[in-house]
Amino acid sequence: MLNSFFADMHIHIGRDMYNKPVKITGSKTLTLTNILKEASRNKGIHMVGVIDSHSPAVQQEIKQLIKANKAYELSYGGIRFENVTLLLGSEIEVYDENCRGQIHVLCYFPTLAKIEEFSKWLTTKMKNITLSSQRYYGTAKELQYKVKELSGIFIPAHVFTPFKSMYGKGVQKSLKEVFDPDLIDGIELGLSSDTAMADQIQELHDYTFLTNSDAHSLAKIAREYQEICMEEPSFQEFNWALHNVQDRKIKQNFGMNPHLGKYYTTVCSQCLEPLSPEAVHCHRCESTKIVKGVFDRIQELTDAKEVKERPPYLYQVPLEYLPALGPKTFKKLLIHFQTEMNVIHHTKLDELKEVIPEKLANTIVNMREGNLAIKAGGGGKYGNIIPSSEK
Repeated sequence: MLNSFFADMHIHIGRDMYNKPVKITGSKTLTLTNILKEASRNKGIHMVGVIDSHSPAVQQEIKQLIKANKAYELSYGGIRFENVTLLLGSEIEVYDENCRGQIHVLCYFPTLAKIEEFSKWLTTKMKNITLSSQRYYGTAKELQYKVKELSGIFIPAHVFTPFKSMYGKGVQKSLKEVFDPDLIDGIELGLSSDTAMADQIQELHDYTFLTNSDAHSLAKIAREYQEICMEEPSFQEFNWALHNVQDRKIKQNFGMNPHLGKYYTTVCSQCLEPLSPEAVHCHRCESTKIVKGVFDRIQELTDAKEVKERPPYLYQVPLEYLPALGPKTFKKLLIHFQTEMNVIHHTKLDELKEVIPEKLANTIVNMREGNLAIKAGGGGKYGNIIPSSEK
């Protein structure tokens, strides 16, 4: 049984790449191929999901890679490129008569043929299939039925985010208000929550939790991911792991401390002043526009009567969050230690000090051990590491 690492890439390729090219550090254009190279060569990730695979332009790029013998379809689902398997996904915005607000969901399919069939169906339900996270005109359950008809996986996305998520504003109290609970394969937590927070909601005990990158740049691939026990990185094995079939399972989740997420704390949307969840206006600027934090929303929903046994949830901080660690230092670390995951979790202090300044090496180890102070995020602004000089 292999331990494979899966990170989901919510890169919005359709909008960013094909309508307005985006340049990334090192002048890398945000393309599907560059995503696969980054995941395989620099991040040490064995599986990556790209949620724009319903776009005809993305499908064409995949076919070009296959034609050039740089990628191939796996017999048990997925596309293999070098050391990484691509899962073909789509992120869709649902807003039917049962929803209080928009909800983003993730749909994954085993083969190009299946997602092409899904894309054809979506053209009758969307205004512009070439773009990411587009509004779907139909019911949530109808979408679930179609995904299952095509042997797909259905996962509500970043379920606690204040905007466009299931518990954010999508439902009043329960996922059953909108979805068929039997057709949900897993729950994506999002950056501002972790296992312990989510398990305060009883109805979520039935599902496997996913900690995905929700990345919109190459650098953010694998800021959150999971280690999975499976025979090989493939669609079928991933699906089995979500349902704990034949010893396939999530071994452990890796995620940022929820305080680093963009929506952990309730704040004023205008000046980002922290507020109590009962506040009706900001005591600093008098604005009535308040963004309820994930922590406070979960407290409203808490109803669990038992403790759910879960895989370990390990906090990690991406290197880009560390003060004084710039692109040149990052490149030097990759040259010496191969992948960012090696640096974050495994490289010893003495080895780090041979490559980078001692203060920065100590910061990386302190980060690994959970000893760094954090200022919590909220209202769309990420939390941040507090430099030792400011503590």
